[in-house]
Amino acid sequence: MYAKGMTTRDIQAHIKDLYGYEISPETVSSITDNVMERAREWQSRPLESVYALIYMDAVFLKMRLEGHVRNVALYTIIGINLEGQKECLGLWICETESAKYWLSVLNELKNRGVEDVLIFTVDNLKGISEAIEAVFPRAEVQKCVVHQIRNSLRYVSWKERKPMAKDLRRIYEAATEKEGAAALDEFSEKWDKRYPHISASWRTNWDEIVTFFKYPPEIRTMVYTTNPIEILNRKIKKVAKNKSIFPNDQALIKQVYLAVEEAAKKWTFRHRDWAMIYSQMMIYFGDRLGDQA
Repeated sequence: MYAKGMTTRDIQAHIKDLYGYEISPETVSSITDNVMERAREWQSRPLESVYALIYMDAVFLKMRLEGHVRNVALYTIIGINLEGQKECLGLWICETESAKYWLSVLNELKNRGVEDVLIFTVDNLKGISEAIEAVFPRAEVQKCVVHQIRNSLRYVSWKERKPMAKDLRRIYEAATEKEGAAALDEFSEKWDKRYPHISASWRTNWDEIVTFFKYPPEIRTMVYTTNPIEILNRKIKKVAKNKSIFPNDQALIKQVYLAVEEAAKKWTFRHRDWAMIYSQMMIYFGDRLGDQA
């Protein structure tokens, strides 16, 4: 019940309704605290030496910190291993999301056994690419196209959002990078008078937005967006919603770890078309997968 997001008082009332047995919220909390040992073991477990793909993102939750309620960043990472299976690699809490903290997270992954990552899919956080390069210099970086679109439309009037979104789609749905660049030039000619910052942002991030263009459709759909980790983060926020405010980081980790454990029960199958995807990755990254094949 706790893993599904029920509060300790909800559980207290539910048990009394079902069984007529009185149990205090403190007892419920004490019982659920037993999960912390399992969570600590999970957080420090050895990882695979190579991951085909890693998604990184942060979600903000409310927690009491030094007597004040603040939004804190919960860092989450999902990896796709060479068997095509998905797993959450860990959970970390910091007051803000920063490239500097991501650097420490990536170093922790390396200390837990990760030697190489083929592709990272990340948001547009400033400095995140440099953090990745510092720890995994051979990895390719794909900045999430969906994040880029959201950032582009954030300050656009409602009346113009739909036609602008249509023009942006021509950029990232192009068959090749060259065609995408031409579509960006056309977008710039049409919209720069009113929104010059949008095309400028696409050009600034271009090299890491268009990483997916070099791959066939099966790999493109995997790497162009952080959607898999956003799905997990939505589940975390849904479970955390009933808690409203977490009293401390242990309570937050306990709840989120159980939510991840629940989500992972459905991650039992390989990624769709994995045999085809892996054979293509062998062509692109064969020198780094030779010992893993």
